[in-house]
Amino acid sequence: MSVFADTIYRQKYAQEGENWPDTARRVAEAVMGPYLPELVEEMTQLITDRKFVPGGRYLYAAGKPFHQVQNCLLMKVGDSREEWADLMRRVTSGLMTGAGVGVVYSDLRENGAPVKGMGGTSTGPLALMEMVNEAGRHIMQGGSRRSAIWAGLHWWHPDIFEFIGMKNWSDAVRNLKEKDFNFPARMDGTNISVILDDAFFEAFHNPDHLLHEHAQLVYWQTVTAMLTTAEPGFSVDVGENAGEHLRNACTEITSRDDNDICNLGSITLPRISGPEEMARVVELATAFLLCGTLYSLTPYAEVDVTRTKNRRLGLGLMGVAEWLAMRSKPYGPDPELAELLTIYATSTEIAHRYADQLGVSRPIKTRAMAPTGTLAIIAETTSSLEPVFATAYKRRYLKGEDWHYQYVVEPIAARLAEAGIDPDTIDTAYSLAEDPERRIAFQAWVQRFVDHGISSTLNLPAFEKQSFSIPAFGNMLIKHLPDLRGVTCYPDGSRGGQPLTAVPYAEANGWEGYEYEEVGSGQACASGVCGV
Repeated sequence: MSVFADTIYRQKYAQEGENWPDTARRVAEAVMGPYLPELVEEMTQLITDRKFVPGGRYLYAAGKPFHQVQNCLLMKVGDSREEWADLMRRVTSGLMTGAGVGVVYSDLRENGAPVKGMGGTSTGPLALMEMVNEAGRHIMQGGSRRSAIWAGLHWWHPDIFEFIGMKNWSDAVRNLKEKDFNFPARMDGTNISVILDDAFFEAFHNPDHLLHEHAQLVYWQTVTAMLTTAEPGFSVDVGENAGEHLRNACTEITSRDDNDICNLGSITLPRISGPEEMARVVELATAFLLCGTLYSLTPYAEVDVTRTKNRRLGLGLMGVAEWLAMRSKPYGPDPELAELLTIYATSTEIAHRYADQLGVSRPIKTRAMAPTGTLAIIAETTSSLEPVFATAYKRRYLKGEDWHYQYVVEPIAARLAEAGIDPDTIDTAYSLAEDPERRIAFQAWVQRFVDHGISSTLNLPAFEKQSFSIPAFGNMLIKHLPDLRGVTCYPDGSRGGQPLTAVPYAEANGWEGYEYEEVGSGQACASGVCGV
């Protein structure tokens, strides 16, 4: 591992005295040993070689007394005071065990609606969203990891317009966020999405539809917010996925059922030698995640009931952009990649076969592409479907109560540079930012092979620097939305204290591994060696 990858691994996942091969063995033996012991050695080697990397909760919790290795919870909340209280119970229990939470609030009556039993009026769904956000602010997972939270509201809800604008912070708040990332702002720990269903697209495209004007207003106000303040995004559940609108915190796992749970691990595509090895890795990784549904504890009893029914797996991919770049292929659809994705899609049949062998329910769905932030760093590849963010960047992270950063040279950029290829020729999120349709179209193409969702953030220039208009972007996006499960945008600098900031390759090259502590608007070198 590089110095930076090793630093993140030890900071986040290593138990005392462990090296990466030790972690691989601990995880494989704990998760697969009781159920498929004949596969433990092969899985240990796959993890050691970083051809398959289980989700972070597996790396952190496998083998511990409290071994909750499945992660984010998918919830909805009903319209009564008892169900409000019950949601806070479930959220608190989930967050305190390391799970993220995603909640759909569409069943709640609107702000100002009468409450007959108690008298008075309802405060509406946004108030409960903020209560959950504040719970996440004060529950530090593992002592250093911010709680991950998502909130969704359907396009037809009466409070949807206030929801769309709820993260449009004032300039004063933005400035305070820039100075201190921990400064509290409304919903600052929660990602938000407007939920679109089949009825939305019918209303949007039909001028005679009773809700046509409403659908148009919701869409264009959301698009404007996406291009300016970054949120909300869109969550799309249409056709065969209709009704599957519950999401985990990063939105790649979807469900119809309350108290569902995600279950993640990713294949590192650039480390796979070809179709034959891909087939074996997909089989082993699918079997591993299925064992995880038997091994993992849950934060409260209702989760186990839903998990036993659905047994969702979230087998993902990372390094797609690196795989393309190492073959001098552009970021986009590719026949050779399609062959590997077709093999990847066999996870459904594999999961059913192993479920029958183990005598458990067959998983409803098996594939999801999670963002794989720290896992991609450990695997030294690009995250999920994302293009190379930048050839070099600063990455901010919380260590104890203080924010630090390190320079990161993108591994693919370093490898191409060593091969004599100019890193500046690589497709990056920054170079693709002026061509958003290329990003969106590629995500829609890959979605054909993924039965859950793809968590992917469309990086864009700052609003004032965007070369495309709001109408042009919106007209492009509406063409592709029915083929997506969701989309999120991030205009550069739209959130104070953003964790990744691109820097020139030459600035970071040679200074990887030095750790800097942020002090006010300046910096202090926490490693004791100030390289810049």
